[in-house]
Amino acid sequence: MLYEWVGKIWRNMPRRARYTILGLVEPKFLVTAGAVVMDEAGRVLLLKHVFHAGSGWGVPGGFIEKGESADEALRRELREEIGLEIADVRLSHTRTLRQPQQVELVFLCRPIGELGALSHEIERAEWFTLDALPPGLSEQQRELLVKALPNALQK
Repeated sequence: MLYEWVGKIWRNMPRRARYTILGLVEPKFLVTAGAVVMDEAGRVLLLKHVFHAGSGWGVPGGFIEKGESADEALRRELREEIGLEIADVRLSHTRTLRQPQQVELVFLCRPIGELGALSHEIERAEWFTLDALPPGLSEQQRELLVKALPNALQK
């Protein structure tokens, strides 16, 4: 209940205020790892995050902690957020975001086993076919998928 309340406040804050707060508590340059997880049926895993603005849907991932490799961070985030192990992790591409100043390393991988318990940060975790992505998926997330899976997501 508390996380939902905090998430609602965070999502409704002006973008500039959110980034100002992040700038005060985070390093000046953020590095994250994101995962395009594709199962044997060709579906991609998307998470509906409590703290994301807009629809909240996006690929799994998170911040890389000090001393951690991108691969280790990705595995940790997936374990923590949805109880999922991954295999065949390979770098797809990188992207930079201006606000906040961030570099994201995007990986392709496949799941091992089933989804586990969802953390307080995740509202929902679902598999989507590429022709039926969730309504309201941000253009940024759609572009990320197109770049990671160019042959599968032709417009």
